[in-house]
Amino acid sequence: MPGNTILVVEDNEKNRRLLRKVLEVTGYTVVEVETGEAGVQAAREHKPDLVLMDYQLPDIDGIEVFNRIRADASIPRMPIIAVTASAMPEDQKRMKDAGFDGFETKPISVTALLANVARFLPPPAKP
Repeated sequence: MPGNTILVVEDNEKNRRLLRKVLEVTGYTVVEVETGEAGVQAAREHKPDLVLMDYQLPDIDGIEVFNRIRADASIPRMPIIAVTASAMPEDQKRMKDAGFDGFETKPISVTALLANVARFLPPPAKP
């Protein structure tokens, strides 16, 4: 039985692949998209249990995507974790003020990522 579904909104293919592999090996089901617009649509369609959202996307920024997901009554509320290469304190404050449930910096630390995800979703049971 597959684990909880995590939506990864990330435009960089290498970062998406890393996130997908780490999460799938852990037992989560992963849906991945490259743009903010696709992220909103995927959230509507797949109703994920958690979202990992790149802050800098090619079409609209992560805060706008976050706001669109939160404003859409057809999308159940789920934790949304910002993922960004910008680790400046003011950027973390901006994302926290926007309402993100968590924050991950790039390059991704697998241990920190899984700990952050586990704050909201229990690791899937091993068969």
